Amino acid sequence: MSTYVIDNSHSEVGFSVRHMVFAKVRGHFGKWAATLQLDPSDVSRSSVEVKIDANSIDTREEKRDGHLRSPDFLDTARYPELAFKSRRVATIDGKRFEVVGDLTIRDVTREVTLEVEELGRGTDPWGNDRIAFTAKTAINRADFGLKWNQALETGGVLVGDKVEIEINLEAMAARKAA
Repeated sequence: MSTYVIDNSHSEVGFSVRHMVFAKVRGHFGKWAATLQLDPSDVSRSSVEVKIDANSIDTREEKRDGHLRSPDFLDTARYPELAFKSRRVATIDGKRFEVVGDLTIRDVTREVTLEVEELGRGTDPWGNDRIAFTAKTAINRADFGLKWNQALETGGVLVGDKVEIEINLEAMAARKAA
């Protein structure tokens, strides 16, 4: 079993949601940490745990970000952290995996399944073992208490219910103490 920590400068937790039915708004979280426990001989023994600073949400629009931090959405004053903790990991094929775990937003926990693909692994110029993955899932925001919306005169609503989540990460093997 090897422990890996995220290289945040080469990683991102991003999301997108429909705006006015036909467009997409994209954003990401700027502050987060994750630890991977990887067992290359038995992937099912691997695990991942992620903690996300809800206040670090960034959609490149200050007013919208403020609204997303408000009680209408993430309510970051009461719930400053989003979290994911895997329950099981299964191999789909050589480089693709299914990671099932608990996602907690606003103190509501639901099971989600991440479709994960290993993008590669190698040793960097400083001798660090690195590995990269991409992971995708989609959630219904209302399942986590994020129900605010506004009806449009033309039909439909301002904010879509489906939130697509994409994680791109590069992790580095933790150095063992001498």
